[in-house]
Amino acid sequence: MTALTESVWPVDSSRQVLELTVGELLRQAAAAAPEQLALVSVAPQRSARTWTYAQLHDDAERAAAWLLGRFRPGEHIAVWAPNVPEWLVLQYGAALAGLVLVTTNPALRGPELEYALDRSRAAGVFYADSFRGTDMAAQIHTVLPAVPAVRAAVSFDGWLDDIRGTEKRTQLPDVDPRSATQIQFTSGTTGRAKPAVLAHRSMVTNAAFVRDRCGAAPGATFATALPLFHTAGCGLAALGSVYQRATLVLAEIFDPATMLAAIQDHRAEIYGGVPAMLHALLAHPGLAEFDLRALRVVMSGGDAVPPALIDGWAHTCGAAMSAVYGQTELGPVICQTSPADNRDDNLFTAGRPLPGVEVSVRDPETGAVQPLGVEGEICARGYQQMIEYLGMPAETAQTIDAEGRLHTGDLGTMDARGYVRVTGRLKDMIIRGGENIYPREIEEALAAHPALIDAVVLGLPDGSWGESVAAVVRPDPARPVPTPAELQDYLRERLAPPKTPKSWYVAESFPVNAMGKLQKFRLREQIADGRLDAL
Repeated sequence: MTALTESVWPVDSSRQVLELTVGELLRQAAAAAPEQLALVSVAPQRSARTWTYAQLHDDAERAAAWLLGRFRPGEHIAVWAPNVPEWLVLQYGAALAGLVLVTTNPALRGPELEYALDRSRAAGVFYADSFRGTDMAAQIHTVLPAVPAVRAAVSFDGWLDDIRGTEKRTQLPDVDPRSATQIQFTSGTTGRAKPAVLAHRSMVTNAAFVRDRCGAAPGATFATALPLFHTAGCGLAALGSVYQRATLVLAEIFDPATMLAAIQDHRAEIYGGVPAMLHALLAHPGLAEFDLRALRVVMSGGDAVPPALIDGWAHTCGAAMSAVYGQTELGPVICQTSPADNRDDNLFTAGRPLPGVEVSVRDPETGAVQPLGVEGEICARGYQQMIEYLGMPAETAQTIDAEGRLHTGDLGTMDARGYVRVTGRLKDMIIRGGENIYPREIEEALAAHPALIDAVVLGLPDGSWGESVAAVVRPDPARPVPTPAELQDYLRERLAPPKTPKSWYVAESFPVNAMGKLQKFRLREQIADGRLDAL
């Protein structure tokens, strides 16, 4: 390709969009490689569970029949569980039945789950009975009275036995590849979770293109603990493996020893994880005891990959790095580095755009294309972008402009080769271990505390997690000052644990500009300089 003259990468049409549904993708894999091992589910101190493609397809078809006895095509069903294999059986069964799967974080607490079920218009919810010590079954039944549209709550405990006793249907609904397959919750500058509606063809094609860009050989085993409620887990890892008729080794939770053993025992050639996971594996005290020589590629995204991680994996087992960049609304990847890229490109760029997507860098104020190397907002337009934010036309219009470009809210530059560098964020978010955490939600919860006047939440650099959550609070002088432990307990009852601030500071006032707008960067400076007292 000739050198670019401005910061626009035109659509590369050398690869065709896959006009397939998620269900059709699995059906084709089962027909082509029925005895190939499709899924291995691993968990600490538990025997692995396995499925061939024929077995996975059979379970999915029976799940589709079971679902159609309770839901109508087009209805939305939510899943609230960790990386259990039932999650994927439900994903494929729902796709075959023409249902839309709503993915929710198993760490959500009552009010968050209630919001997700209500906002997504869920007619049913499937759940794990417990997760990390939380009685999820009890929480579900506490939430259900507030969400009357949810007419069925189904525990995964014993569900596989139920569906395996269900007769398959001779005919399943016709499903349009351009129709919705999932609703994934994301968020923007408002801090309120927004339900992004993603199409079958978007997720299938994106997973295929990402898997090809990383240089994986057909059938290469992929090991990961990436959460299924993210597009990285249920899309890039799961659908990418089905596309390649490969084995997905899926960890129920991220445990370094379990993950390293899974990579070794199943001779995984690809490992996928956020930088915090990559760091934890390299830092494991027993790393040298594991045989990781089969590993060829380490894939990462969700946060910048430090040079030490790239070099560490190359030194440990010779694995090359492939980093992805995108967001949920883009299904999720628009740019990716290749293991064949040089070290500087792998270290300092997000790679080049994938086939089928136009990527541009534009002036955030005027929308004009920026010159090469000049910072602006990264925008994308292509097959993989979301259909809409469900029931939020104004927010959809703010994200997708009149010319069909999706505005990421991220700042970056593009060079003459099309390589994109992400330089910052317009959106006010914290990225902790690859997880997007939105300060507004935490700030609103803290502001409701009777002993606080106000609170500001921001991200601070963290060597292990990329960023950690910090809070600066203004206590009410008429009340006793709460301790960090009290505030942590208060938030744990209302929000998922990762949203709880790690560090707490106290201030009499917050810095603002001449227009009265909060200047969070000033608070970061005050924390870095030691000018703010710890709470």
